[in-house]
Amino acid sequence: MKYIDEFRDGALARKLAAAIRAEIDPARDYAFMEFCGGHTHAISRYGVTDLLPLNVRMVHGPGCPVCVLPIGRLDMAISLALERPEVIVCSYGDCLRVPASAGLSMQKARARGADIRVIYSAADALNLARTNPEREVVFFAIGFETTTPPTALVIREADALGLGNFSVICNHVLTPPAIAAILDAPGSGEAEGVHLDGFVGPAHVSTVIGSRPYAAFAQKYRKPVVIAGFEPLDVMQAVRMLIRQVNESRAEVENEFTRAVTETGNLKAQALMDEVFALRDSFEWRGLGQLAHSALRIRERFAAFDAEAKFGLAYRSVADHKACECGAILRGVRTPAQCRIFGTACTPENPMGSCMVSSEGACAAHYTYGRFRDEAVAGTPAKGRFVTSAQGG
Repeated sequence: MKYIDEFRDGALARKLAAAIRAEIDPARDYAFMEFCGGHTHAISRYGVTDLLPLNVRMVHGPGCPVCVLPIGRLDMAISLALERPEVIVCSYGDCLRVPASAGLSMQKARARGADIRVIYSAADALNLARTNPEREVVFFAIGFETTTPPTALVIREADALGLGNFSVICNHVLTPPAIAAILDAPGSGEAEGVHLDGFVGPAHVSTVIGSRPYAAFAQKYRKPVVIAGFEPLDVMQAVRMLIRQVNESRAEVENEFTRAVTETGNLKAQALMDEVFALRDSFEWRGLGQLAHSALRIRERFAAFDAEAKFGLAYRSVADHKACECGAILRGVRTPAQCRIFGTACTPENPMGSCMVSSEGACAAHYTYGRFRDEAVAGTPAKGRFVTSAQGG
C-alpha cells in the first residue's frame, strides 16, 4: 500500500474509499472507462484501484494522443525528413520514440541523418523557423483539444509574420467522436463484449471544450459522464459519483472538476481553433480505425502552412505490429498484461507499440508502477485487483 501513502491526504483517501464501499451494490459489477491518459497515469501511480471494491473495475480508453496516432502518420514525417535534407521536422519528445514502419521511428531516422528535433511547445517550432530562415521547418503537431489552440496560434502568427518556411503536419484529434466510437462503432468497445457503465471524463480537454459536448452520451447511450481532475482524490470522487448515478439509474453529465471546467469551456480557445482549423471528413485512429469528423485539418485560409499540401505528403494506412495489442488496449478490450509481449519484448526502453512509449500510455503506466501482477488471465479482461510490486504480488 505504499502508493496510497504518497497521496497528499492519505486519510481523506481512505475515508473516500470507505464511502465508495458503503455505496456500491455488492450484487453487481461496475466498469468505468477513464478517457484520459493523465487519469490512467494517476490511477497506476497512486494505486487508486487498490482502494476500490473488487466489483469496481477501471477500463483504460484511447485517451493518450501519442498512443492513438497511426503508423502511417509517423511514416509521413519520417519519409519527409529522410528525403528532404533541407527540412527540419520537429515534434514533442514522445513522438520520436513511437515505432513506425520498417523498424524505424523518428529517433532512429535521426540517427540515419534526418534533421528531427525535440521541442517542448508549439512556440518552439515557430522559433525554429524564425531562426533558420534558410531551412524548411515542419511541426509534427499532435494532441487532443488541449494542445490544438497553441498550434492554431503559431499558424496564425506565422501568417502574420509571413514565414514562408514554416508548416504543420496536423494530427489534432477530437475526443467526443472517439467516445462515440467506443460505444457503437463496429468492432469497438461494447460490440466486442466490454460493457461500460460510464466514463470518467478528461480534465484538460474539458477545460477547452467544456462539459456540454458530453451530453449526447448521457442522452443517446444512457451512459453517465463525470469530468474529473488529475489528483487521485479527483478520480476517486468521480468514481463515487458514477456509482451513485448507476445505482440511481441516472445518466447525466456531472462535473467534479469545477475548479477548472465550466459548461461552455474556453470560448476564446474554441474561436481560435475554429478560425484556423476545419473538420476532416475522416481520420484513422490506432485501434479505432477510420472515424468520421474526428480530427482537424488546416483551413484553406492558412493553406500555405499545411505541410501535407506543401510537400505533397500522401497518407498510407499501415497495420500495427502483429504481436502488439495496443489497438485492443485502446478500445478497452484487453489489459496491458494480456499482451504476450508486454514486459518482455516490449518495455519502455524498447517499445514495440505506442502504448508503451508515453507516460500516459496504459502499458507504460502499468509497467512503470508494476500494476499488472495478477492481470495476466489470457483472453479475458482482468476482474481482480491491480497489485503493486511493493505488495509482493
